[in-house]
Amino acid sequence: MGEQTPFDEMYNPDGSVREPYRALSEWLGEQPDKALALMQADAEAIFRKLGITFAVYGSEEGTEKVIPFDVIPRIIAANEWRRLSKGIEQRVKALNAFLHDIYHRQEILKAGRVPEKLILNNEAFCPQMMGLDPARGVYAHIIGVDIVRVGPDEFYVLEDNLRTPSGVSYMLEDREAMMMLAPDLFQKSKVAPVETYPENLRRTLESVAPANFKGNTPNIAVLTPGIFNSAYFEHSFLADQMGAQLCEGNDLFVDGGKVYMRTTTGPERVDVIYRRIDDDYLDPLTFRPDSMLGVPGLFDAYRAGNVTLVNAPGTGIADDKAVYTYVPEIIEFYLGEKALLQNVPTYNCTDENQRAWVLENIADLVVKEVHGSGGYGMMVGPTSSKAMHAEFRKKIEARPDNYIVQPTLNLSTCPTHINGDVAPRHVDLRPYVLVGDEVRITPGGLTRVALKKGSLVVNSSQGGGTKDTWVLED
Repeated sequence: MGEQTPFDEMYNPDGSVREPYRALSEWLGEQPDKALALMQADAEAIFRKLGITFAVYGSEEGTEKVIPFDVIPRIIAANEWRRLSKGIEQRVKALNAFLHDIYHRQEILKAGRVPEKLILNNEAFCPQMMGLDPARGVYAHIIGVDIVRVGPDEFYVLEDNLRTPSGVSYMLEDREAMMMLAPDLFQKSKVAPVETYPENLRRTLESVAPANFKGNTPNIAVLTPGIFNSAYFEHSFLADQMGAQLCEGNDLFVDGGKVYMRTTTGPERVDVIYRRIDDDYLDPLTFRPDSMLGVPGLFDAYRAGNVTLVNAPGTGIADDKAVYTYVPEIIEFYLGEKALLQNVPTYNCTDENQRAWVLENIADLVVKEVHGSGGYGMMVGPTSSKAMHAEFRKKIEARPDNYIVQPTLNLSTCPTHINGDVAPRHVDLRPYVLVGDEVRITPGGLTRVALKKGSLVVNSSQGGGTKDTWVLED
């Protein structure tokens, strides 16, 4: 899984600059001493002014923070991106086929390729979706695929996010900030645009309007849990960029099996809802009766084919970390092809031999909770204490089905501006994929960077930052 020295995306082992980074290297060499620090300060001011913050739950020093932004872009060559996007497209097609099958004939379970109990006993499985046919057969319309690099040609998928992948607003704002801060660097490079994302999102949402939709343009609403949600900035930003309505649950109501929005000029029919609310809270009549965030009767309107929910309820079953281990199987089963992008080798703790090996070698491994996210519920063995190792051994022994275990990956590094210096820091990548009438993949995505030296945890809630990601065009 890569050498002990992490792969440096900018420099070859002999110290020469890799081709995609040549223009950046020259530009960095031309910058006067304090230039990067001044750019960094300008970037922070831009983000503060725009209100690009994220909430840190349970933090002492006020909840809203500006996400740290690094002014040195991460660069991906055109041929590398072509390979990645082919692998990503293959993956999202297979996962949508899997979801259709799981909620219909369950052929993959009958064939024994994926264990039945892993699906049917899974809390992310939504029995209410059985037999339901979403518009165009698409379940996951908006997907974030987390990718890590460990060598010149070695990319691995770390996880698939099929519920409500966040962070796309940072991708767009990072690009805007870079264009303001370093226009001269843009002139030296042919960078693929990302600013078409909101328009592509709108096109995708319009393309999955209910089959019985009659009219010119479907009415789209973004359903948010409200201003206290950590990603509220993104909800309002995307609604604004798409020209869609931003709604909370109490702005919508169901009448005669159809969904309407309350407006100052009277009720307005809603055709497509891009929801940023978890399944459980969508509809108190079908899911959690105590939910104040959802819309009573929404699921029945969806079942009747009068509204489209994006993403469909129950898609979480396909981004479950235990199901992740079967994605190469899933690709072969539905597409008859080998996976173009590899999974990270993963140990299954329900297997007695694998579990014994994991418990013995836990200090070198990464342990993740099957339903965990945001870097919580996980342990990175090499950077954790012996007490933590002991605690996670107990957890695995008590609930082996609740954890997956992977080797510690030596994530690639990119040059990063740290306190006036430029130093390598570990990065990952979340490309964003839209699935509707076609598959649209934004070139690049969100690069997250671990700002602490040696750290492999890139999540913003755990001290990570972001970079603009440049995919070079031929």
